[in-house]
Amino acid sequence: MKELNVLMVSRATLFSHPGGDTMQIRKTAAYLNKLEGVSVDIKTVDQEVDYSQYDLLHLFNISRPADLLGVIKKSRLPYVISTIFVDFTEAEKNHHSAFRSLLNRIFSTDQVEYLKTIARILKGQDILTDRSYLWRGQKKSVLKVIKNSRMLLPNSQSEYNRLLKAYGAPQEYRVIPNAIDINTFSEHTEVDHSFDTFEGAVISVGQITPVKNHLSLIRALKDTEFKVFIIGSPSSNAGPYFEKCREEATKNIVFVPFMEQGDLVNVYRKAKVHALASWFETTGLVSLEAAYMGCNVVVTDRGDQKEYFKNHAFYCDPERPESILEAVKQAHQSDFRSELKNEIEQKYTWEITARKTLDAYRKAGF
Repeated sequence: MKELNVLMVSRATLFSHPGGDTMQIRKTAAYLNKLEGVSVDIKTVDQEVDYSQYDLLHLFNISRPADLLGVIKKSRLPYVISTIFVDFTEAEKNHHSAFRSLLNRIFSTDQVEYLKTIARILKGQDILTDRSYLWRGQKKSVLKVIKNSRMLLPNSQSEYNRLLKAYGAPQEYRVIPNAIDINTFSEHTEVDHSFDTFEGAVISVGQITPVKNHLSLIRALKDTEFKVFIIGSPSSNAGPYFEKCREEATKNIVFVPFMEQGDLVNVYRKAKVHALASWFETTGLVSLEAAYMGCNVVVTDRGDQKEYFKNHAFYCDPERPESILEAVKQAHQSDFRSELKNEIEQKYTWEITARKTLDAYRKAGF
């Protein structure tokens, strides 16, 4: 069988402002490249590409069609798309900026996403890959991407169901789970005692952005007995939000800049609880990582969390700081829930994700 040459393409800021999608793309590509019969490259939408080298496009982030339309048009290649369909509605309604909150009460979710996209383009953060987005708008652009795809690759059944409900456009799909690298996150890694300061702590790892709801987490845990570390850097547009978080924090809450996974291994190993009280999560890669390394995890009750974490996590209502605090208390007082670690080994490794992705390519006709 001829080797399948795949080009993965995503947002221009994929590497300058890394998020969960960055990890998903990097690891999926890395583990696909270990399999026979497939070769994968990664590019961002602002890079020049010789599309004639490739058989298939693998796109990411259905909610960013302004990134994707031009790539689809220019390449003329068939494509699949990892949807990573995040619902920003609640995050926008509860935004720390009164103006942003007001916008969400006046306009629909797709209209708000359109306005945000135009703002990012004007600031030079995003690339308008095809002008048709300007008059087509967000919703019609998303529908065009869905309908012309060979296959959708959501991270869960729940995600596909939400996408279908939002846009009413059924399409062929395969669930491709998000995952962790059990070669990196291994209990056999040598212990580094320079991370002892995280012993027994509550940690929250990830890009600092309003949808992750760090502000409510801080309000829940400030002036408590818990030692709290918020680990990550603000997203490109989250500078004012980050400053608001710092203003609200008390002395028991420490901010730590972005850490590489090699260091996070030791942080997770030392910490007691990982808390991700987001307004919305499709998966929460950091929650999977933390759980595998021995943390009890507090996760939001919004989004697709229950499909991954079932009854192995401590759920909180992101709108209520008292709910977040109660979930953290229960997680901190409880023994480690090892059942989740076992489930991760069986279902949520990048080796499994890569094999399922290649199988989806084949099912899509390649």
